[in-house]
Parts: sequence; C-alpha cells; structure tokens
Amino acid sequence: MRMVMNSTPQVFLFLSQLLGKKIVDPAGRPWGKVCDLVVTLAEPYPSVTAVFFTPVGEKTFFRFSWTRILELGQDLRVEPLNGEERAGATVNEGELLLKDSLLDKQIVDTHGAKVWRVNDLHLLKVNHNLRLVHVDVGLRGLMRRVGWEKAMDKFFQWFFDYHLTDSFIPWRFVQPLSSPDLLRLKIAQYRLAQLHPADLADIIEELDIHKRTEVFQSLDIETAAEALEETDPKIQVRLIETLNPAHASDIIEEMSPSEAADLLGDLPKDKAEGILKEMEKEMAEDVKKLLVHPEEKAGGLMTSSFPALPPSSTVQEALEWLRQEAENLDLIYYLYVSDVDGRLFGVVSLRDLLMANPQARLADLMDSRVVTVTIEEEKEEIAQLFAKYGFKAIPVMDEDNRIKGVIDFKGLLEVVAPQLGK
Repeated sequence: MRMVMNSTPQVFLFLSQLLGKKIVDPAGRPWGKVCDLVVTLAEPYPSVTAVFFTPVGEKTFFRFSWTRILELGQDLRVEPLNGEERAGATVNEGELLLKDSLLDKQIVDTHGAKVWRVNDLHLLKVNHNLRLVHVDVGLRGLMRRVGWEKAMDKFFQWFFDYHLTDSFIPWRFVQPLSSPDLLRLKIAQYRLAQLHPADLADIIEELDIHKRTEVFQSLDIETAAEALEETDPKIQVRLIETLNPAHASDIIEEMSPSEAADLLGDLPKDKAEGILKEMEKEMAEDVKKLLVHPEEKAGGLMTSSFPALPPSSTVQEALEWLRQEAENLDLIYYLYVSDVDGRLFGVVSLRDLLMANPQARLADLMDSRVVTVTIEEEKEEIAQLFAKYGFKAIPVMDEDNRIKGVIDFKGLLEVVAPQLGK
C-alpha cells in the first residue's frame, strides 16, 4: 500500500484543514467525515496513528488506523474498513486526541500564568506520516478555523498594509496537564515565533537518524536548502551523504556560496567532487574559489555573493539592480563601489541609498573610509574589527587590493561561536 499526497508538494498542514474532511472509499463513495486525529506521545514530535470519524448517517465515533489511508487530497481516500476496525473509538494509554485534548486549551507557563489559547495545530507531512510539530496560538489560526483566513489576510493588507503572520510554539515546549483545559510550557517564558527554517532544523535534529533522513528527503529543494543552512554541520554532512550527487547538488545550489563551501569542505573528498560536477558551472566555480581557503581565515569565511556597482551608477540604477539581484545575494546591508577589476573605492549603506536623491551618483554618496581585511586574516582579528566598528559586514581584499568577498557577522559567528551562529 502507498499513500499518495497532493500533486503539489505541501510539507505542512493544519488540523483545521483536516477536520470535517470527507472520507471516501477507493471508488470515491462517501463513508463519513474526519472528527479527530489520534497521536502517540512517545516521541518529541508525536505521530498521527489513527483517525476518528463519523460514518454517513450516524453520530457515533469510529476509528481506523492512519496506515489505511491511500490518498490525502481534497478527500481522505481509505482502504475498505472491516467491521472490527469500525467497531469502536477508544483512546489507548499513551495516546492523545488532537481536537478533543488540545484545541481551545489554555497554555500556562511554569508559574501558572495564562499565556495563550491553542487556536490550531501545525502538522508536518512526511511521506506516509503526519507529525504534530507546533501549536498555533495566533489570530490567523483562529481565522483559519472559522474559514475567514483569506478574507482577514486581505483586510489586514488593505486596511493596515500589514501581513498577518502565524504564531507558533514548538510542541517540544508544551506538555499536557491533568487538568482537561490546560497545557503547560516546559520553560518559564518563550518568545512566540513565526515558522522559520530554524524551526524545521530543530525538528530534523531531534529525530533519530532514520526519521531525520525521511523528513529531510521529503522536503522540496528550496525548503531543504533553507533548513540545511540552519542545521548543525555534523548533521548537514550526514543528510547530504544520504543523497545522490544530482539531488544533493540541486539543494546545495540553493544555499549561499559560503554555506555551500563550508558543507562541501566537511564532506569526504570524492563525495564533494561528485556534487561539484553536478552543480551549475558558475556556482561550482564560486564555491571552488572559497574551498581553497582555510575555514577559520577571512577567505574561508567570506561570501562571493555581494552587491557591487561602479561609481558612475546612480542611486536609482543601484536600487533597480538590487531589486533584480536581491534573491541571489547573501547580504544587502551595504553596496560596495568598485570597478570591473575589483578595485574598491567606497561603500554605501542601504539606509543612505534609500534616503538619497535618485539621480545622485554613488561616487558622491559613498564613504571612502572602508575597513577591510586580507584573505589570510585570522578569525580573532576579524572578530575584533566587528566588535570595534559594529559593522554588519566587512569586505575581504586580495594581495592586489581587489575585493574578493565579504564576511557578514553571522558567518563569523558560526565559526567563533557555533552554538550561536546556527
């Protein structure tokens, strides 16, 4: 048996999208509707193991195993259910009903103070499996449940010029209590976060090696690259080693050149070379240039994807160029002013660029007092410059005084303090 998901890859689902979903047999005949999902609490991110449903024309709850699902699309298509599977809807020890036990429950901190109410539940779909990963405590979650999500998004965009975001708490920070109406945070305070690749990286890191690989390989290319950049370097290596060179190259091409070089530098030489051969020529060349430098010196810390334009460019031309190239750049805090040979004349901050006359030339706007480092500069000296000047990025120069790359603060942090950089 194989479960077929939607033709359009969708990594995440919400419980509100599944409740009330029509259940049909292999021929498409309706059997009932989803009432609740059952999870087991044995893992940090619980797996859905069963479905509670009400058959057509009945009000009694019945239960069937999640493994019976053939297709999760507009409807829930399931294998034929025998009488024994439909006989009852009980919850076993170590199991939890998502809707019944979690929705609308209050979350309290370790001191008993009310924090938020659970408005929806966020689920990660991995091949045949579905895992509970976040509780949704935001207004958007509530609007989704009542069917007003799209209307509310349009209203906030039109009236406030604001995009209403999701507010999630990772499930690993939440624990059910004996009280039927309360959940408790496992830490005294926790800043609610929007879904971020770092959250997905946390999920991947906490799973065992087999489930970790399964989750990672289920992600689309862009999501996999974003999550990989936030994952511990040792786990990065293990995940990439499970992929064939073509698939690995597709993911690594979506990473920044500096992150890609760091990862390839940690891989066995033959594996790295195989991936480089599969990568697009321009990207592969950029990464190879970074690989020749030790990781703890400026050349190994820099990225070659930075904004640079000639001094004759106008502010308007610079802004238009940035809009077109932003997604291909690793940083846009500063615009470096240089010629085609890489001679650096000055730097313009993005703030100054936005405030300047559109017709002003970069030569008239730039600050020529640029603090730089050489390719061989050690990480300790670079850290001192960041601390002294408070820059977000520092350019790296070669022996001919040409700009070869830029070190951003996050890139330095990943080497100086790995526990903070990722």
